[in-house]
Amino acid sequence: MFFMTRRSLMQSLPLLPAALSAQSDGSTSLFDGRSLAGWSIQEGPESAFYVNDGAIVGTPSSAYPAWLRSDKQYENFDAEFEWFVRGWNDGGFYFSAPEHGTRSRCGFKLSLFHQVDKSPKTNSSGSIYPVVAPKLVNVREKDWNRVRVKLDWPSLQAWSNGELIHDIDVEKDPELKYRLRSGYVGFETLSYPIRFRNIRIKPLAPKVHWDPLYEEPAHLDKWTLTELHKTYPAKYDALGPVLRGDGLGNLTTKEKYRDFALQLYIRGIKHHNGGVLFRSLGGRERYEIQLHDVEEAHFPTGSLYYHERARYPKIEPEQWFLFQLFVKDRWCLVRINGETVMEHHKLENLEPGFIELQAHQNGRWMEYKQIRVRKLA
Repeated sequence: MFFMTRRSLMQSLPLLPAALSAQSDGSTSLFDGRSLAGWSIQEGPESAFYVNDGAIVGTPSSAYPAWLRSDKQYENFDAEFEWFVRGWNDGGFYFSAPEHGTRSRCGFKLSLFHQVDKSPKTNSSGSIYPVVAPKLVNVREKDWNRVRVKLDWPSLQAWSNGELIHDIDVEKDPELKYRLRSGYVGFETLSYPIRFRNIRIKPLAPKVHWDPLYEEPAHLDKWTLTELHKTYPAKYDALGPVLRGDGLGNLTTKEKYRDFALQLYIRGIKHHNGGVLFRSLGGRERYEIQLHDVEEAHFPTGSLYYHERARYPKIEPEQWFLFQLFVKDRWCLVRINGETVMEHHKLENLEPGFIELQAHQNGRWMEYKQIRVRKLA
């Protein structure tokens, strides 16, 4: 007579579609087993992903940079999913991913790869690509592999098939500490037919608060126009979620800031010329982060004007890029699309001041969206 324990019985049963699984733990299904509802294909054709036999499948059309993105954004969370390995597979799970910019550098990517490396590397399956190697690689061929990722800033943990592969303090890693604190989750398959199912996420308590400086036209009340040129006065138009500037002059916050983190998306016409000013006193004793997409310029995009030249970040004309500015005491740091392009430690003006958006050349328009700031203690 053959006897089966409760545990072995449960392990032998096929997993139910996510839409039928229990949700008493506070988690939410992100896949109904039938459609891509709740997801959207980004930077690729609509044929890049489809649903078959209760799973999301990548197709040959899912070549980089195509990816499947959640409709919602998440800060802290506990997520689980399964992915099927058969033959050569290469892809990833994104989290804290940006709306625009390099997902694996602005946010995080957990690599999904078929190869079992005995000595894990920063590109092995389960790595926080391309920064932190997993503790081990335990991918199972021709089988469903379960992944769990828990981000509760600054703690980042991950499990593969029930074994802990990451336990990271993000704030202690210089390559991870400036990543986005919230964003989208999603998948990439790099043209391979990787399958995903049983995708669930449990939102955890938020820990960071951003003050919106511009996300909708009503937020123009937080700004005022300053330094208007007599011949070509600056004009800032609220175009729904987008703020568009042209002419010569500055849009200045009504509130002052000393130590802060600033985050926004920017795009401009080719060879645009502008800047983000901070600790400004209405035109005096200010600092400017240059926005000038000319690679060989004396101070290209990301530079601290007059003080520190940036490493040029390859800005594409009329394409959105993620801009991050951190200011604390005598230190400031600029990141463009997830890469640190300038760091300076000798600020002399330590008094609170305004944040300004500078329009510096008539006819060279620039646009901004999702402008957010948070004060640093």
